[in-house]
Parts: sequence; C-alpha cells; structure tokens
Amino acid sequence: MHILHDEIGAPQLKIEKESSTAATLMANPLPSGYGVTIGNGLRRVLLSSLPGTAVTAMKIEGIPHEYTTIDGIKETVFDITLNLRALRLKKHTKGVERVEIPFLKKGKVTAKDLKVSSDIEILDPSQEIMTCDGANPKMKMELRIEKGVGYQLVSNLDSAKEEDPNMILVDANFSPVTLVKYEVTPSRVGEQINLDRLTLQVETDGSLDAESAIKLSAGILQNYFELFNKEDAYTDEDFTTSFDLLKKQRESKEKAAEQAQETSFTPIDILGLSQRTLNALVNGGITSVEQLQATPMSQLTQLRGFGQKAKTELDQVLADRGYAIAPEMPKNSNEDEE
Repeated sequence: MHILHDEIGAPQLKIEKESSTAATLMANPLPSGYGVTIGNGLRRVLLSSLPGTAVTAMKIEGIPHEYTTIDGIKETVFDITLNLRALRLKKHTKGVERVEIPFLKKGKVTAKDLKVSSDIEILDPSQEIMTCDGANPKMKMELRIEKGVGYQLVSNLDSAKEEDPNMILVDANFSPVTLVKYEVTPSRVGEQINLDRLTLQVETDGSLDAESAIKLSAGILQNYFELFNKEDAYTDEDFTTSFDLLKKQRESKEKAAEQAQETSFTPIDILGLSQRTLNALVNGGITSVEQLQATPMSQLTQLRGFGQKAKTELDQVLADRGYAIAPEMPKNSNEDEE
C-alpha cells in the first residue's frame, strides 16, 4: 500500500446495497490517481470475467439459418435470436442444458413458457421471445443454455465445428452485470488536498447480487496481481505499508489512549474535603483531581452549594498538596472598558 496512508490513514470502504441487484462502493481517501486505477480495473473485471447464463444456440426443424422466416410466427428468426439474447436466466451448474419451447398457443410466447429443469431459474418470466399466429403442435424450438463468462462471439469456425448442422449459434453475453460506472472526485485529509474519492455503481441482472459481484471482481484482480509478487515478495518498508500494519498501529494508539485516560483519573475523594464541599463538586460533574485542576475558580463558585467557605477550604487543600487550579480566562477588552 502507498506510504501516504501512514499520514492519511487507511481508506474507509463502504458498500451501500440499494437492492439485491444494485450497490454502490465508496472508497476514501485514496492517493492521487488511485481512484482511476482501482475504479477502471474493477470495471473491466465486472464486465468481462463474472459467470453468468445465456442461450448459445437454437434449433427449429426446417430452419437452416437465422436469415429467414417461420410460417405462423410474426418475428423473423433473426429477431427471435435477439430476444433470446435478452433472456435473464440463472444456471446453478456448469453443464449444458437443452430447453424446449412448444408452439402450443396463439399469441405471445414469453420466458415463462420455457420448459426448464430445477437447475435453471427464469429471472424475468415476462420477457417476450416471439408471437405465434396460431398453435402448431408439430413445431417446437430447442434452446441450448450454458453458463460461462464474458462475451462469446460466434465465428464461421464455430459453426463448422457444430455437430448438429440445424443448430443456429447465437452470440452470447454471459456477464450478469448490466451497468457499471465509476466516478473519481477530489478528497482532502488535513493538509493533503490532492486525494481521490472513488464511487463505483454496479447493477446486475439478478443472477448475482451486486455486492457479491464487486467482491468477486476484487478477488479476481487480487489473484492476478499475486502472480507478480507471490514468490520472494519484494517490499520497501520506507515507502510502502499494508492494511494489516495500519490496523495494528490504529489499535495500538487507541489502546495507549485508553490506558492514558485510565491512569490520569485520580478520584477527588483523596483530597479529604469536607462532605459539603465534596458533594458540591460531585453534583457539578467534577469527580477527579484532573477535572478540578482544569476548571477555573470562577466556574467552581457558580456550582450549587459551593460558597466562600468551600473556596477557602479548597484553596488550602490544593496548596497543601501542591495542586493548582486552571487560570482564569482573560477578560474581553470591551468588558474592561465597561
């Protein structure tokens, strides 16, 4: 980690879940330039490397390619493939599954008409696939559904390798992320004014929740960077630090502060004041010698039950023990004139 974090502290990371499909990551403060470095890296992984589900091929008997029409179907085969690419599905296992759509009704055929197994969830049942003019029990559509990552572009070589010549291959976008954008804004800590604040917004199709998508992307990036510095890792203690080290330093400071506070508390009872004077101080919220020393006499005399006799007693006790009361604040010059 950048040595600058020794001065500005570790970045505060926060993920706000707007819903299961939308989340916003905020990281602040970051050294100058790190907002773009981290934001762009996460964006690239979110769009290209997360697992998702898509239709990779379709088959209709008697239809050799997508540039044709089907009797009784309003849309062309090409339009149907575009609708299939928009299906929102979630597949739990890696294996290939074949799904059928029978032409058994008149009207719109939607995702809920897919005959799927328990391995596949239909996330948007209302997604339109095609429109039938009438039922045709002799016809059906077969889909091949797979789980993968990234964008799979169909090539002539892929078509040549396909075992079933009637299968029409479909370009598949497996990424479950539907939107990702980041913004880097200025941030400041003390005198450090050229720092970054990163805000990353992520939306998914529901097959993977947005928070998990961010964490999975970060893990993928981390694994790749470890390749460069895993064996015989090099560090420079003068100019690098780590989250673990910053955490230990913060905990050590907090512990030291607590100990200092505990050791600096001297009960006011040890002064041996009379009960009346002691009650006046305690009722006024002064329970330690340190608090007493930090309070000017003008404030003590305003406490209920603290009169001239208590003042005289306190002066004598403090003088005997070598303690001193906080000096009075200087009066305002305007008050002196009055």
